[in-house]
Amino acid sequence: MRIDIEDLHVAYAGRTVVAGAQLIAAEGEITGLVGPNGSGKSTLLRTVYRHLKPAAGRVLLSGTDLRRLTPAETARHVAALPQERGGDFELTVREVVAIGRTPYKRAFAGEDTTDRDVVARALADVGMEHHTGRRFTELSGGERQRVLLARAFAQQPDVLVLDEPTNHLDIRHQVELLALLRAGRRTTLVSLHDLNAAASVCDRLHVLHDGRVVASGPPREVLQPALLAEVFGVRATVVDHPLTGDPLIAFDHRAPADASDGHNNGDVPVSAPSGVSGAGPGRSHR
Repeated sequence: MRIDIEDLHVAYAGRTVVAGAQLIAAEGEITGLVGPNGSGKSTLLRTVYRHLKPAAGRVLLSGTDLRRLTPAETARHVAALPQERGGDFELTVREVVAIGRTPYKRAFAGEDTTDRDVVARALADVGMEHHTGRRFTELSGGERQRVLLARAFAQQPDVLVLDEPTNHLDIRHQVELLALLRAGRRTTLVSLHDLNAAASVCDRLHVLHDGRVVASGPPREVLQPALLAEVFGVRATVVDHPLTGDPLIAFDHRAPADASDGHNNGDVPVSAPSGVSGAGPGRSHR
């Protein structure tokens, strides 16, 4: 399944946070949202997993407006890992992950063999299979993140919506998570702060700035020095990663970009760099 976002507008208290967003998460591809803090990434994702209702525009799941589906139908197709984690769960690790099976169960129905197998596989996928009896409240931030990701996997969704999924993870578990996403080949819409992680894992990127999608395309085409200066306010060059060949962004940590680098502090609309198209199908995965 694919996600199409059409002319999406989202507002809080009369202030527009997302303005006319138009993008595609193509079937079986990893589509990344990148942009500075406050650019609208999380707000856009919240409309996709129906935490927010758009002021205008639509989110389509393979051509069907998500608002026409029941919450249970949506949950069988779309699983989310939001930034906000809610309250602590007075449940074991396994019990938290088993919540992901709820969309498939009738009221008061118990677990069956399929449920147990799916939960076990989800826990193994995130490396938490040896912690099933621990209380969720006892876990570290990174462990909680992995358990909540396993809960999303247990939903067996067609589409994953992940908001900063590498938060709280150490470098090894970040690498393992990104490898897991690549191997899964689910339609995935993910926001990432780490631009090098985004360049490595994503088939296609959409850059948000002040609530608008200002560039879309394969990472190598999108993540150009001029855009990095203009949108993120940093000096950088892009080279080939010596191990993987992916685009690798080398930042100047001694000084931010200035006006001569193309950074305009948001006063002038940002244009997509040459060769970068609007929303459309992504590249084939490496």
